[in-house]
Amino acid sequence: MEKNHRYSSAGIELVRKLAEEDDRIFTSKRALELAPSVGLSESYLRQALHHLSRAGWIVRLRKGLYSLSSSVPGVSPLHEFEIAMALVNPAAISHWSALNYHGLTEQTPRWVFVTTTTRSVPRHRQKNRTMDGYSVNNMMYKFIQVEPKRFFGIEEVWVNEAKIKITDPERTLLDGLIAPEYCGDFAEALHAFEVRMPKLNVERIIEYALKIDAATAKRLGWVLEHQGVDPARLERLRSIPIKGYRVLDPTGPRQGQCDRQWMIQVNLPGKVGI
Repeated sequence: MEKNHRYSSAGIELVRKLAEEDDRIFTSKRALELAPSVGLSESYLRQALHHLSRAGWIVRLRKGLYSLSSSVPGVSPLHEFEIAMALVNPAAISHWSALNYHGLTEQTPRWVFVTTTTRSVPRHRQKNRTMDGYSVNNMMYKFIQVEPKRFFGIEEVWVNEAKIKITDPERTLLDGLIAPEYCGDFAEALHAFEVRMPKLNVERIIEYALKIDAATAKRLGWVLEHQGVDPARLERLRSIPIKGYRVLDPTGPRQGQCDRQWMIQVNLPGKVGI
């Protein structure tokens, strides 16, 4: 009993030491570096971390990665975006989460969407009817894996005490045309264009689309034209060669009127338009 109490006290001292060092998110390797300074043996560290997690002092994020709990004195709660940055590397908050951050949607997603180029992402802990997700602190994280050449259009911002990476408004809007299922739906993606149009950097979003693929470029051209952008500014998008029609909403059925100028099949329900 006395031995267990001694190890328990050492575990609490480890938590205090981590808080003093501002290691709000830490690896088991970092804990091992600090363990001797609090009288905690290497052989007991793994067990100590397990007990600290069960007691609510630390939170296991994934294998070998932990965070201090907000119940630790002086430690503020971690924002879900800060946790996302630690779960995978490289990482950028994207899609519906970025839409919400940039004020382009009135809806608050119950998921955190993260774009990454890594092939290794945390294993799915939980599923629902629509998506696989990874759960931390009752928050679901969705990782969208892309090729390195598509990992661009990213800016750094401060969220509470953490610097995080997030797709900028133009890249976020394009992601809505590529994968609307991760942005609410296609109608939500179109609404985001309406909201952003007064401040939209048209040249930037065109450059981004040209770096992705022809289908995205054609969808963007159709949307921008229907938002009143001068057709002359859209010539680079219009002139891109493409074989066959692409549906406007990539998640919708292949039906609807075909726009020959943009090689787009407008598969929106109801009247054509935005």
